[in-house]
Amino acid sequence: MMKETAIARSVRLVCAIGLGLAAQTAFAQASEPAMQRVEVTGSSIKRLVSETANPLTVFKAEDFVKQGLTTAQEVLDRIPSNSSSFSSGNVVGGNSSGLPTGGQSSADLRGLGSDKTLVLLNGRRIANHPYDGASVDLNIIPVSALERVEVLRDGASAIYGTDAIGGVINFITKRSVQATTVTAEVLLPRAAGADEKRVNISSGFGDLDKDGYNFFGVFDYHKLDILTSQQREFSKTGVIPERGLNLTSGTTYPGNYFDPGSNKTGNPGFATGCDQPFSVPRASNGTCRQDYTRLIDDLPAQKQMAFFGKASFKINNDHQANIEYLHAENDVLSHTAPPPQTGLILPKSSKYYPGNPGGGVPAQAGLSGQPLSVNWRPTEAGQREINSLGASDRLSIGAEGLAGGWDYKTAFTLSESRSSEWFTGGYVRDESFAAGVFNGILNPFGKQDATGKAYLDSVALRGKVQTGKTRNTGIDAKASRDLMELAGGKMAVAVGGELRREEADFFVNRDIAGQAASSGLSGSQSTAGSRTVKAIFGELNMPLLKDLEVNFATRFDDYSDAGNTTNPKLGVRYQPTKEVLLRGSASTGFRAPTLFEKNAPASKNDTNNSYNDPILCPGGVISSNPIANPLRDCDLQQFKLQSGNANLSPEKSKTFSAGIVIEPIPQATLAMDYWNIKLKDKINYLPEEAIYGNYAKYKDRFLRNPDGSPFAISDPKENLGKVNTDGVDVSLTLRSGSTAYGSITFTLDGTYVHKYEYQDERDGPYTQNVGRYAANNPVFRWKHNAVLNWRQGAWAATLAQSFKTGYTDQNLDIPAQFLNEVPSYSLWNLSATYTGIKGLTLTGGVKNLLDKEPPFSNQGTLFQKGYDPRYTDAVGRALYLRGSYTF
Repeated sequence: MMKETAIARSVRLVCAIGLGLAAQTAFAQASEPAMQRVEVTGSSIKRLVSETANPLTVFKAEDFVKQGLTTAQEVLDRIPSNSSSFSSGNVVGGNSSGLPTGGQSSADLRGLGSDKTLVLLNGRRIANHPYDGASVDLNIIPVSALERVEVLRDGASAIYGTDAIGGVINFITKRSVQATTVTAEVLLPRAAGADEKRVNISSGFGDLDKDGYNFFGVFDYHKLDILTSQQREFSKTGVIPERGLNLTSGTTYPGNYFDPGSNKTGNPGFATGCDQPFSVPRASNGTCRQDYTRLIDDLPAQKQMAFFGKASFKINNDHQANIEYLHAENDVLSHTAPPPQTGLILPKSSKYYPGNPGGGVPAQAGLSGQPLSVNWRPTEAGQREINSLGASDRLSIGAEGLAGGWDYKTAFTLSESRSSEWFTGGYVRDESFAAGVFNGILNPFGKQDATGKAYLDSVALRGKVQTGKTRNTGIDAKASRDLMELAGGKMAVAVGGELRREEADFFVNRDIAGQAASSGLSGSQSTAGSRTVKAIFGELNMPLLKDLEVNFATRFDDYSDAGNTTNPKLGVRYQPTKEVLLRGSASTGFRAPTLFEKNAPASKNDTNNSYNDPILCPGGVISSNPIANPLRDCDLQQFKLQSGNANLSPEKSKTFSAGIVIEPIPQATLAMDYWNIKLKDKINYLPEEAIYGNYAKYKDRFLRNPDGSPFAISDPKENLGKVNTDGVDVSLTLRSGSTAYGSITFTLDGTYVHKYEYQDERDGPYTQNVGRYAANNPVFRWKHNAVLNWRQGAWAATLAQSFKTGYTDQNLDIPAQFLNEVPSYSLWNLSATYTGIKGLTLTGGVKNLLDKEPPFSNQGTLFQKGYDPRYTDAVGRALYLRGSYTF
């Protein structure tokens, strides 16, 4: 009898998955004898999908197409166990460290950090984004080439590698294509901004079984138009007095001054109302404050291009070879407010000194005649504009098949991720700009004359400011087979190994970066690093009884720069009756510091929020110290000195899960899985809020210049302490079966977080994060995605809801009467699909059906104000249209 190849078995996985969520993967019609053994995420042993003891969520491509989900980040936002959603909007103003992100989007299972979520493409690694070296940029995932997404909601360090602490996300592409499909889709918001367009074409030829080969490729182009803060009411301003919100900057147009001779602060434009609405008066000291939110993007303009190709060759009935190639590009153009320039010196000799003839600047009472210290934001220079260009390439050459009774799979993989940042508008050369003020050429209090305009143009700063590259080169191999017969079936074993070389190179153009303090890059330095990772692993599956299965796996990893570790995992599956399945697992994890975390040099960047210097402006009141300067020391972004740390210890974790799946009737399945994760020696920067919030404890971190003026807070990467979190995942599926009115399926996939607590330092107090904004984000108590599908003949319809509970807001420096509770938030999407014409599929629908605006938030972590762009939809109601033709 002819043996069936491994790839043929794998193709049958689609049939095994059923309706696509975790509950179905638990049972997946285990009673059907025709079911083939396949490999699923979370195990190296080929088995029936129903046999797995791991909680697995499967999201089929056709399902997220119906919901109008156009990017990998959007798809993962519908997975409740994914706690954070970092999209292209987070490129605006940089990350929480003030550094550009390169437009990166990332996933974060269980809220443990994107660096503890392992992202795979067809079961193998992708090079991490070069700017943090810790997580994959989801923008490079070829969505149009996907067959499904499998999310393992459990630690898998024993199978895939030590960093799979929070779980594994495996993007799986189509196995083969033998036709040509052309697809176009558009997203048209009700309000202006954020239009989306996508076109893609896939084509393939050759039947692997008949012809011995199959070639296919997918090309995809996706474009998102800019959405500015002024195009939505909820994001127009950072000044909302009725909500206690006043997130503004003391570096403004017209400029504020401080006279060290008389200790007087003021602004010549204060009397005429500053430059409203862009800057507003502050009556307490006669200055102006910049409402910088008015001049930023909610969503930057973005263009994405991806090509994925695969060639498969049948060597004989037992062996085949394949080649995969991915190339992706991500082009993001983001805008923030014009460049703030601080500590400028305006001498009495300048015609723009208040009251001097010829300058047009009104006199100010109480000036001493000494040079003024000025903070000024030159709006005539335009918005700061950064063009982030990212690109990724991944080549995999592999073979798989049957040899000596073993199912084997091996491949050589080369993966590279690159990113670069270009200043394309707004930025100025700090030294030349300051000289223009000192020499009386530039007017910090009003519009420029012809000479000033020409000089401002001459100090414009343009060009490539930084580039980064990470590269993974590796070879992996694994094999599995059945062994002896046990009471419940065949014992099976899998063994494998991996050799991987990781390289990172980060280059900063000091000629440009050193002249742009407002970029957060002025103190950045170039760095590089590399390491080798070796691993061997084994897995044993033992069906001890007919209804009891035990799975044991262990993996040994050796890092050339972080030592070695052995991580076991034990899984148990028990099905006492046809209607009830019990499952559980326990495992350990180990995440070595990334090359960036170990090797990054010290860089001086802006703090994310505004603060008062605890010595020179305690409690927001300027001190009598002669060096105190309210324009520098009070209610202003300060500086932090951040770096890697060669002495970092690895993060270690323990994970436990236990679940039950109940199927009382074929039409209903309920799954509940409890999970518990304990992490120690978490690697991160100490939150800046913690440092400024407890000066007595962290006073040694406040670095000062020789004269006592603030230089920066010291905030290197370090092992902070422990994280403890637990909760329950719930999956419910109801199926009507075929009726006269069609078939209806309802699924609900939810995550309840019981506890999330963390320490800012070893043996320190725990901070509770569930249902409240702590450090840089909230942790939602409950999230779910509910979907109602209907199908009859050529017609189908989908109604989907995503829901998040409310939480206590950040409330940083918010008066007691304005403390905010962010309410719960839900989005509804509705779509219909028609397939009644051969080869043609038409889908139309409405995203954000109820036109739900983001709820108010006083968070100050991100540049967008008035709402939190990470967890909400800024676009609003939008029409979604998609057409696909196959021939």
